Amino acid sequence: MKIRVGFGYDVHQLQPGLPFWLGGIEVPHTHGALGHSDADVLIHVICDALLGAANLRDIGFHFPDTDPQYKGIDSKKLLAHTMRLLREQGYELGNIDSTICLEKPKVNPHIPAMRTALAQVMGVGEDDISIKATTTEKLGFVGRQEGVAAYATVLITKA
Repeated sequence: MKIRVGFGYDVHQLQPGLPFWLGGIEVPHTHGALGHSDADVLIHVICDALLGAANLRDIGFHFPDTDPQYKGIDSKKLLAHTMRLLREQGYELGNIDSTICLEKPKVNPHIPAMRTALAQVMGVGEDDISIKATTTEKLGFVGRQEGVAAYATVLITKA
């Protein structure tokens, strides 16, 4: 069995009045992430980590923000496409470990719904998806509530 790991990192600016998509669900908040797609930072880092693990480049290569077909797209569609690309290469997800960095709103109450949404899109068990949340103790752009950041590490296997 071949085992590979991948890592993803992404940030998005927060703006008032936008919907806040995170982990495939809309989280109630006064601010949302700004981006070409729906700006779901967690899904973006998971896609990047998966693509990197399989040596399939990155999310910007497959879904460029210069392509109008991705304007406002639901990032769950990007994740589903990423999983198809992996499976075409004979890979399957082992697990995901991810961290969201955000001062407000509190993410922990939404983690079960995020895990469910992601597992459904990816065709994996919820137990394969770890989502953690932290603040930056009011330091930096996250601490000033100007943006959201996320990290993900994935393990993929090939029989």
